[in-house]
This record gives sequence, C-alpha cells and structure tokens, in this order.
Amino acid sequence: MNKLTHIGEDNRPQMVDVSDKKISYRTAIAEGFIRLDSETLKLIQENKMKKGNVLITAELAGTQAAKKTSDLIPLCHNLPLSKAGVKAEIQKNRIKVTAEAKCTGQTGVEMEALTAVSIALLTIYDMCKAVDKSMIIENIHLIEKHKKEVSE
Repeated sequence: MNKLTHIGEDNRPQMVDVSDKKISYRTAIAEGFIRLDSETLKLIQENKMKKGNVLITAELAGTQAAKKTSDLIPLCHNLPLSKAGVKAEIQKNRIKVTAEAKCTGQTGVEMEALTAVSIALLTIYDMCKAVDKSMIIENIHLIEKHKKEVSE
C-alpha cells in the first residue's frame, strides 16, 4: 500500500517537501458541471440575471480562486501560475466549466485547476439561487495533467 505524502512519520499533517524535485513545466485541466432549470439557463443566456453576467463572473471567480488555492487548502504549495484560464459554457441542461492551470515548478497544478472549477460553479450557484432551487453541482474532476522537464 502506498504511503500518504501529506502525513509525516509522527502521523501529523505535513506539507510535502519538493525541494529535491526537478523544475518542470506543469499543466492541469479540470472540469465540472452544474445542472439548472431550463428557465434559469434562458435567463443566463439572455443576460437577464439580476446579479449580472453569470458566465463571465464565474470565469473571473474561477481564475481568482486558482491564484488563491494555497490560501484555501492548508497543505498546498504556493505556486507562481503562468496561466489560470476558466471557460463556462451553456450546454443542453447544464453549464460546463473547464479550467486550465500552468506553471513552471516542482509540483503539479491539479489543485489549482480543481479549485478554479469549484469556485466558478459555486459562483454560478450563488448568482442563480434566487430563481432556481433545483441546481446540482456535479462531477468535478481532473481531466488531464502533464509534466515536461525543463531542459538546462
């Protein structure tokens, strides 16, 4: 059985020491969904929600969240992101949010991409909760991650 990397020899939580890892180009892409009532989707599409443009606000919130991931998740490393991109798009009965995070560093950016998706979806929920009590956030997951060694 593999050992959990965030648990120390003393069985206490610890930040993983990445100081001996090589610097690499890191990329992660995550996605998630929120199901909404068709009338709510119509209001969003026509930009008639009282709180403003839902999709653009969600994208901005997700981008901001990616940059704050280490403030939200205690054992995450603070990473200098070179990209945090979020896209929210209306589908048949839901909105799909996709986020991509990139950096050059010693650890991956999965948590940044997942945090961006989560906060973007929560922003949609917040902006629509007055008109839709049936919303369901679902299937937040990592789609892919890549690491490419930096040549010296």
